[in-house]
Amino acid sequence: MPDVLLYPTGGGTGLLGIPKGYEELRAMGWLAGALPRVFAVQADGCAPVVKAFREGAPTTTAWENPTTHAAGLRVPSPFAGRQMLRVLRETGGGAVAVSETAIQDAQRLVARLEGIWTAPESAALVAALRVLKGRGDVVRDTEVTMIFTGAGLKYEPPPLPSPVDLAGSEEELLAQVRRVIRP
Repeated sequence: MPDVLLYPTGGGTGLLGIPKGYEELRAMGWLAGALPRVFAVQADGCAPVVKAFREGAPTTTAWENPTTHAAGLRVPSPFAGRQMLRVLRETGGGAVAVSETAIQDAQRLVARLEGIWTAPESAALVAALRVLKGRGDVVRDTEVTMIFTGAGLKYEPPPLPSPVDLAGSEEELLAQVRRVIRP
């Protein structure tokens, strides 16, 4: 059983299904121990769960003017707000908002390290892990599960760098190729 579970959170059905699944597996004797600390991850341009959690509110309120490239996180009024907040609090978890830049950086990191172009909703988890590590919620031996919910193929591809100029020397050409490969 992981210590921490990160889930990209929009409307809340996926987040609510996680503890339910754990409880059912525990009731069948297939799992033992406490539930992991569950953390909802949202984009900072649409973070009603994060806002309500930070304020200690019993439920979420509608987010004004939601903005994020991650369509699955652009849910300004999640229908399961009260239930999500209960899960986060009961498991000792929390809620994290990450910037669009952090999400894009995480997408590139996952692509470079794992060869996977992931959806921004999933990349937000990697960005959130950095935040949680920075504030001490995740330490060296913490076992973390991140549930990646989609591939990035359904999104517009990122802009390509400027074309490579083939007229230069071999060294200049290699330097340009390196800039394209490692932006």
